[in-house]
Amino acid sequence: MITLVLGGNKSGKSDFALQLLAQCDGPGLFIATGKARDMEFREQIRLHRQSRGPGLEVMEVGGGLPQALKQAKLSFPSVLVDSLDYWLFACREAGDEEDKVRELLEVLGDWGNTDLILVSCEAGLGPLPGGSGVRAFIRSLGALNQGVAKAANQAFLVAAGLPLILKQG
Repeated sequence: MITLVLGGNKSGKSDFALQLLAQCDGPGLFIATGKARDMEFREQIRLHRQSRGPGLEVMEVGGGLPQALKQAKLSFPSVLVDSLDYWLFACREAGDEEDKVRELLEVLGDWGNTDLILVSCEAGLGPLPGGSGVRAFIRSLGALNQGVAKAANQAFLVAAGLPLILKQG
């Protein structure tokens, strides 16, 4: 089953996704996509690591998420990816966004029985950004979120720590 968890920055989406992972069978894998580029983000990553606890295996990936997912589903009954927005940013920086997104959606289309929880920012809820680069990223993220939501069995939007069901099936 594929679950998509959307929300704004600091909405509680990661905590909710961890709760979903805890309800899954067997040992889970946490795939982290964010890379610390400043002290504030380093601290955020540290706090996330602390809240996950020591028993959860963690894999850190950059743009290699599709390959990591192919490997993970062979070894783990449940996988959590946090988060697609950071992954998309890494792909955009590397100049292979279009190919990587296509590859990810192909992996999701042939997913199988492993529980997969994907976290992503829903960045298009705010005002339209003034810069063309930010607008282009938000359009790309919105398209990615739509593609993942289509492949997902269920989807949630988390606001103020409260999950709202968008899709259940």
